[in-house]
Formats: sequence, structure tokens, C-alpha cells
Amino acid sequence: MESLLIAFDSTQQALRAEMLLEYAEIEIDICPTPKEITAGCALSIAFPSAELLQVKQIILSEHVEIRGLFEKTSNGYEEVH
Repeated sequence: MESLLIAFDSTQQALRAEMLLEYAEIEIDICPTPKEITAGCALSIAFPSAELLQVKQIILSEHVEIRGLFEKTSNGYEEVH
């Protein structure tokens, strides 16, 4: 299963996103932010790519501040828009 990653600039936003996504019953994993992604926070959240639309909707409606959404490719990580 493909998974995507949300990177954050602050731990507070990462923990807030974790709470909101768990509340929405989206299966997530808290993981260290990969070194290829420059972010202000050491925590990232991985989630199934099939949940992308719902995750984007929650981030927008709840004004969660993120560094970006990324997918792992053969060349490292690329931002998803």
C-alpha cells in the first residue's frame, strides 16, 4: 500500500494533526521526518495515499500548518500538490 507523508514546521501542529486524523479514523503512523525533507519538526505523519483527499480536507478546514505533503519515490521524496 502506498503511503504519503505530512511534514510539519512545529511539533504542536504535528500533534494536533495526529489528534484530528485519528478522530477521523484515518490510519496513521508517527515517524521521524526523513532527512531529505527540510522541516522544522522532527515528527512526520504517514498515511495511506487513498486517504489523501480526506487528509487535505481536514488540514484545510482545521487550519493545520504543514510544511508539505510528500510521497516516497525512487529519488527520495517529492512534494504532492
